[in-house]
Amino acid sequence: MDWEKVKIASWGAVGGAVALAIVGFAWGGWVTGGTAQQRANELAENAVVDRLALICVKQFGEDLEKDQKLVEMNKKNSWDRDTYVEEQGWATMPDEEKPENSVARKCAVMLAQLKQ
Repeated sequence: MDWEKVKIASWGAVGGAVALAIVGFAWGGWVTGGTAQQRANELAENAVVDRLALICVKQFGEDLEKDQKLVEMNKKNSWDRDTYVEEQGWATMPDEEKPENSVARKCAVMLAQLKQ
C-alpha cells in the first residue's frame, strides 16, 4: 500500500468535507439546530400575532366612535399608532389586563390600510 497516496486522499477528503460544509451553510440553506428552533419560534410567534391582530381589528370595528378614532390614528406618526391602538383597548385581548405591543403594532398597520 502506498501511504503517500492514502495521505493525499485523506487530506483531499478532509478538504472536500470542509468545502462542502462551507457551501452548505453559506449557500445551501443548511442551518444548525439552534437556528432552526429560533426560526420555528419566530414563525409561531408571527402566526399568533397575525391571528390576535384580527381580533384587535374586530374590537376596533365594535367601537362606536371607530370612524373618528381611525382619522385620529391616521394623523399620528406611524411609530405612534401602536400606542394609540393600545390606549383605545383594541389590542387588549378578552380576559387579559394589558395589551400586547406586537399585536397593537400589527393591528395599527391593518387599520391604517382601511378605507375611511
